[in-house]
Amino acid sequence: MDLVALEEIKRVKHRYLRCVDLKRWDDVADTFAPEATASYGTPTYGEPITLSGRDAIVGFLREKLGGNIITTHFAVQPEIDIEGDTAAGTWPFEDTVIATEYQVMIKGAAVYEDRYRRCEDGRWRIAHTGYTRTYEFMLPLKNLPSLKFTANRWADRENAF
Repeated sequence: MDLVALEEIKRVKHRYLRCVDLKRWDDVADTFAPEATASYGTPTYGEPITLSGRDAIVGFLREKLGGNIITTHFAVQPEIDIEGDTAAGTWPFEDTVIATEYQVMIKGAAVYEDRYRRCEDGRWRIAHTGYTRTYEFMLPLKNLPSLKFTANRWADRENAF
């Protein structure tokens, strides 16, 4: 197995998740191949979301997870198979989404089913990412009367809460 490629693929997936959480949309875009596709199977939006092209994926993420949305994503224990300049990966993950505008917290887990390719510049990028939830629940923040944010990375930003 190509251990260098394996580590590069892990890094691009972790970069994708970190940059989504930090709202670094240009960096998120750089984790995707231009023709990438995505399928996000979350009950929050009803039917699964299917997107084609890097710009569509990043636009969706920016619209749905930007602004007053706090997110954390953790993907661990990947199983990655590499074949030349392409690879497939399976990643269990958990996430937390706090939508302050709607005063709700969403917690869930799923398994990502990804495909990767080594692009013309030699860097690995996501060619497809997608998941279907294993569970998801919502909890109104009013049900957590003692909840108090003691840190907020976006406190000084225009869209802070």
